[in-house]
Amino acid sequence: MMIKLACLLTCISIVTYSPAQQITPTPDQIKAITPQWNGERFTDGRPKTSDRLLERLKNVSLEEAWGYLRNKGYQNQFEGDWMVILPDSVMTGRVVTAQYMPMRPDYDSLIKAKGKTEGRIGGTNSWPIDMLQNGDVYVADSYSKIVDGTLIGDNLGNAIYAKSHRGVIFYGSIRDIEGLEEIQGFNGWVKGYDPSYIQQMMLSGINVPIRIGRATVLPGDVVLAKKGGVVFIPAQYLEDLVLNSEFVQLRDAFGHQRLREGKYTPGQIDQQWTDEIKKDFLQWLDTQKNLPMTREELDNYMKERNW
Repeated sequence: MMIKLACLLTCISIVTYSPAQQITPTPDQIKAITPQWNGERFTDGRPKTSDRLLERLKNVSLEEAWGYLRNKGYQNQFEGDWMVILPDSVMTGRVVTAQYMPMRPDYDSLIKAKGKTEGRIGGTNSWPIDMLQNGDVYVADSYSKIVDGTLIGDNLGNAIYAKSHRGVIFYGSIRDIEGLEEIQGFNGWVKGYDPSYIQQMMLSGINVPIRIGRATVLPGDVVLAKKGGVVFIPAQYLEDLVLNSEFVQLRDAFGHQRLREGKYTPGQIDQQWTDEIKKDFLQWLDTQKNLPMTREELDNYMKERNW
């Protein structure tokens, strides 16, 4: 009984932490809340998903990503109704989270004191930016505060893009929108704009689980952001989600072509394919020069699934 209790207390200490003691969870703590990821990790503990998959993810629709995750039991990974700086562009990347709260002086003093011992400089809203790496997306919950809730302007926007070559997703607001629009390659999904500067807010944690509207987000999640909204993808599902979407796109392209040619009826294409149609599809694949995945990936995918 004592051994079981000691093990339980050890597990609790891994996945919980006191911001008074640390601003960011340790790598082991981040590993503890992302245990299903078996691949490479950053030194901070976040899953290090493939750059190639992040690029391919851009071609996945929000509906495909949402549907895949719903089928896996993840029903709270989408948030819509955004103001998008460049609405016609797409952003994918690995999530760095930040949590903000209304100002409470005693707690804020603890955070700032700990930050000083860790060598952090500048305003606390710049601390998450200092941690960004190439391919990261800065995702922050600032409790939808618009007036006096602007997390960044164009100065910090330039710093974000220089480090990550991405942009931001804020459940809150920004300022200096004209300057942010001039940063080539930068984009942002935010809940509003205001010319005011940040006041009566405090940073409470970096790379902690956060809520973005109706979505729960963990550090190391992968984000797919389009003009219709954002989907947060657990890292362990990224590869299968991308392959699943790419395969569906190939099936659709084949089906549409054969329907236009009059070779099959809609009823034949919309139900489980016969062996004859499957054979035709495989022959059609051999004629395609620009597959979204490698042929090895495609063959392995089809071997593992009843398509």
